[in-house]
Amino acid sequence: MPSALFVVSEEGYWGEECTEPLTTLGDAGVEVTVATPTGGRPVIDERSVDPANVGRETADRVREVHETDPRLDDPVSVTEVDAADYDAVVFPGGHGTEWDVNQDRHARALLRDAVEGTDGTALVVCHAVGLLAFTRDGEGDFLVAGRRVTGFPNAWEEGIVDDRDLMPDGRKLPYWVEDEVTAAGAEWDADLGSDRSVTVDGDLVTARGPESSALAARTLLDELGIDAPEA
Repeated sequence: MPSALFVVSEEGYWGEECTEPLTTLGDAGVEVTVATPTGGRPVIDERSVDPANVGRETADRVREVHETDPRLDDPVSVTEVDAADYDAVVFPGGHGTEWDVNQDRHARALLRDAVEGTDGTALVVCHAVGLLAFTRDGEGDFLVAGRRVTGFPNAWEEGIVDDRDLMPDGRKLPYWVEDEVTAAGAEWDADLGSDRSVTVDGDLVTARGPESSALAARTLLDELGIDAPEA
């Protein structure tokens, strides 16, 4: 049975960016394991289940998965898993990743091993793409250097933080994803003219944001040679 490891934030993951790939891969027969930096239960960004932000249908669907899916209820620690044991490693986004997943050396190792390994594939979504700004390859160079990627763009961040980079909840955003990933040598294209943006470069799949989550999940299944479930 194909398998995937999800590395999810304990500081606030964006609901749809986790639950859409989680359920899509599960419905396609992929065995999913969830990991977090400490092994604690993932924490959802409440803005991602606020009907005023995402609509009632999405809010209800995401909250149900967050509250009832046993895979999210019993995660392991990123210190206890190896990318080589999985066909794919998935990094859902959310601003919270900037405070834990993207700064975690074990998460960086999982990403590196998935992309550089002989069989693995990585899917990195939205703010989790910031992980690429801190991940080195086996030679010590930035893993993302020269790779085509998409992710959460500066143009969207401008509409969320204030002029002091403070989030709506008062936390100060430590960096902007596009700036850091570009500085690490990525060929950045968030494709702002399209409703969805997913980029494949070798064994690295990146996705721009919530609206790209479904396409990202199906793209990953295609990369794994697995038939996607009927929509």
